[in-house]
Amino acid sequence: MDPVEQPPGGDWSSCSYRTHEAGAPSEPSATVTVEELEAPLPPTLSFLGESAGVLPRGAGANLLCVAPLSGVEFQLRQGEEELLVPRSSSSPDSISFHLNAVALGNGGLYTCRYRLRAKQTWSSNSAPAELLLSDETLPAPELSAHPATLRPAPGTLVQLRCRAPRAGLRFALVREDAKRRVLRVLSPAGTEATFELPHVSVVDSANYSCVYVDTAPPFKGSAPSAHLELRVDGSPPRPRLWPLSSGVVVPGRDAVLRCDSQVPSVMPTVIFELLRADEEEPSTKLWSSHASADLVLTYVGPQHAGNYSCRYRLWSPKPFVSELSDPVELQVAGS
Repeated sequence: MDPVEQPPGGDWSSCSYRTHEAGAPSEPSATVTVEELEAPLPPTLSFLGESAGVLPRGAGANLLCVAPLSGVEFQLRQGEEELLVPRSSSSPDSISFHLNAVALGNGGLYTCRYRLRAKQTWSSNSAPAELLLSDETLPAPELSAHPATLRPAPGTLVQLRCRAPRAGLRFALVREDAKRRVLRVLSPAGTEATFELPHVSVVDSANYSCVYVDTAPPFKGSAPSAHLELRVDGSPPRPRLWPLSSGVVVPGRDAVLRCDSQVPSVMPTVIFELLRADEEEPSTKLWSSHASADLVLTYVGPQHAGNYSCRYRLWSPKPFVSELSDPVELQVAGS
């Protein structure tokens, strides 16, 4: 059989063959479409583990960019501009960008991206992280709860309304736990921003405040509002557990099980625990401020086979522990 030849016109979208020199060519093959590879999956960018933060003017900030693979080159961006700032890394899949007061300027939205070294294609941009700067020179806003009770029934939709003296401002709702965490940022058309906490539970029990900043020069910001203490009784939502890979686990591999709190609002920092049936001590646990956590059993063997459940707990300000999830069976080859 003769070698395959490039068709006339230099297009490799189809090909043909013949069995000997004098033979007639075959019918062309089916057309094959050659597409450009998609951009790599986006990284994540965060400030102290959150997607937004409020800083006093003159302070610095560290933004952490994490890629889904190792050995990559990172870039921090604001809009279409690359920010050339000091950086450091203790892990091959992440980098910390260090922004001083000059680099921060007036704050705003930041993204990061990455590419494999010596490659041309950048990943998609991360979801933005936002830094709001406040010099606390503007009057403090007023924060109120609707329904107008500080002990709402579990499952209620609670609105926290932050009112400022004028319109055209950017508002942030802050949860006052062990650290101040920005839960959400809004830019309403009027003088009031409405932050919703759907289906509240004991997880939402905390002190809340709000601030606002002016997005136009000279970019001033307010003092925080008075604290509003929200207390919800009852138990937190029951979590759900499932394995991230199906089938039997090969001995020597890691087994990863995801525990989802099923909390609709923003989580405080809790401890997720994975427990084997009939055992009191967790097989593994993980601190997280996200609604779910990936719990890893490393280097599994036949001794790890069995049924597992998960739960999550918080020690303060209002301690709670969830019920156990429904059990999931972990199957290990050779068990």
